[in-house]
Amino acid sequence: MAGQGSGGNVLAAVCSFFIPGLGQLVQGRILPALLFFVVTGMGYFFWVLIVPAVIAGIVHLWSIIDAARFDPVAG
Repeated sequence: MAGQGSGGNVLAAVCSFFIPGLGQLVQGRILPALLFFVVTGMGYFFWVLIVPAVIAGIVHLWSIIDAARFDPVAG
């Protein structure tokens, strides 16, 4: 059984590193993928305002960690 640290989770984390939410999409989790992509994208879009960029960076990191720690058995 594939769990935390499995090859699929590593691939998903790498995908989320390059495009926030892509790892969740690879795992078949559409809503979290969309939310991570939109929130991070909007934050990076308004990077000149500093605070949205910092929040986007935090959410981007969160998306990577979320993809790496996802356990399909637990949901």
